[in-house]
Amino acid sequence: MERFRLSLTDEEKRYLKELVRLSIARRLAATPGTLAATPPEPPTELLRRELGAFVTLTLEGNLRGCIGNVLGSGPLYQTVWNMAQSAAFEDPRFPPVTQREFDALSVDISILGPVEPCPDPAEVVVGRHGLIMSRGGRSGLLLPQVPVEWGWTREQFLAQTCRKAGLPESAWRDPGTQVFWFEAEVF
Repeated sequence: MERFRLSLTDEEKRYLKELVRLSIARRLAATPGTLAATPPEPPTELLRRELGAFVTLTLEGNLRGCIGNVLGSGPLYQTVWNMAQSAAFEDPRFPPVTQREFDALSVDISILGPVEPCPDPAEVVVGRHGLIMSRGGRSGLLLPQVPVEWGWTREQFLAQTCRKAGLPESAWRDPGTQVFWFEAEVF
């Protein structure tokens, strides 16, 4: 797999980080039942490309929400805007973010490169690749930073991605399981 190089500028990264905060703030301030305002136009053409993105929110070092779109659905800046609100208010693992929590939230954004079939699980590099396991209508995804945060080996990463999909941890060894990989720029 050729290394994914999106190479966002500091200005683009700053815009996207501010966009996440603005998206959540506007949703917090919106009247229930109304749509939060649309995002401001991005400063560069790159941010208008259709790319997948995940927004991860943490509070005091603990996961507070993480939602993404693997392939993107429209311009990157719009995807990040939407995923910010989804991570803050629609992650089924957590209650909606409150105004009280807002200032203490930490934000990570992952911009995904192309998702491709993994030719050989032995080629997966921890910290470089994200994984998707799929079989029998079940699928699970883990971003490239997850195994680094947990100190996993390649085999543990493969097993935990299977587990996330609701599959046996050894399912990645089964020829009936589809293994996909991708790279991401995380900031």
